[in-house]
Amino acid sequence: MKSSTYGYAYSVYDMDGSPQAVTELDLSACHPNSIVDRINAMPALKTSTAFFTFLRANLVLPHSAMSSNPSTPNLAPSSLRRSPPTPQSHSRPAMPIPTTTLDEEDEIPPLTLEVLTSKPDKTAALKLIADSIAQQRQTASSHIITHPLPLSSLIAALAITYHFFLSSSDLGTKLMILSSLVTTYLLTVRYLTSPFIRLAESITPSFLGSDSPEDQDTVIACRYGGEIIGVTVLHISRPVGQSDPNFKRHKQRGSLSSFKGGKGVIRAWTVKSRYRGKGVGGDMLREAVRLTKERCGRDGEVGFARGHANAGLIPVGGRGEDNRQGEREEEMVLPEWLNRGWLRRSERKAAQALERVVSEFGNGKRR
Repeated sequence: MKSSTYGYAYSVYDMDGSPQAVTELDLSACHPNSIVDRINAMPALKTSTAFFTFLRANLVLPHSAMSSNPSTPNLAPSSLRRSPPTPQSHSRPAMPIPTTTLDEEDEIPPLTLEVLTSKPDKTAALKLIADSIAQQRQTASSHIITHPLPLSSLIAALAITYHFFLSSSDLGTKLMILSSLVTTYLLTVRYLTSPFIRLAESITPSFLGSDSPEDQDTVIACRYGGEIIGVTVLHISRPVGQSDPNFKRHKQRGSLSSFKGGKGVIRAWTVKSRYRGKGVGGDMLREAVRLTKERCGRDGEVGFARGHANAGLIPVGGRGEDNRQGEREEEMVLPEWLNRGWLRRSERKAAQALERVVSEFGNGKRR
């Protein structure tokens, strides 16, 4: 191929050896002026597309020659490029995932209500009642410590002692005497609440009545799996002034007719602290009302005993004796003005819960 002035000719061949036409790029054809002529006059600045075509023709590699790494750039022409492999083309066939079914009965323990009959179960129920009474000591102590009247008395004692006796003393003496007053205050609270421990120790098997199973109170328990989490002690009392001439005979036979016209008295009602507020106590109250109406008739009344286990009352003249009928005198563990804030509030909540359960049974009877 001939070249123009200051041009060059190149022989370019295809892959099969046939000659290929090459087009030169001459800057003199762009715009005739002096500057362009000077550029065309310099051989180094005259560019031809033949050089780039040569590079492209010699750098083409067939795909079958070698398998390039995925990170190697693809140098093939656009017409020869293949779409990148999809993940499905190189991934293994999906294996079936084994599905296992969980047995709900093995994972979640059942929650059941039952009437306890065995001695070990009743012992565990009584222990739960005793633990709830011991927990009342902590509640009472917190209430007394933060009560406005005892707390203001402590602050007044600290102020008077500091002003009249410690104003001229050194810092060590002040800290020692003031801390002694605070310690005395806490020990006084501990002494006032100590009867709760004695009351918890009084919950023995005699709390349920005599050793005769027919004469013992009914123990309703809520069991979560194998653990007793709630206990209700129900005493079914016979009508006052029973005039049935066959009363003794009915009692010996265990006939339910001797309880007609009686009432149910709840002597203990407690749930473990971590299960409270979940409806366990309400379920036990429903069972207690159901048993009372089953034995005493539809008009049988149900209520909490005045001296129930968590009432904060200590029997006078002994402990562990049968006082289900309220015949023995009892005294308060704490003065009444200290019971108004925490003990009476909990008793009101319990009474309201029982009223709701009784109303449910009443509405069901009307329907």
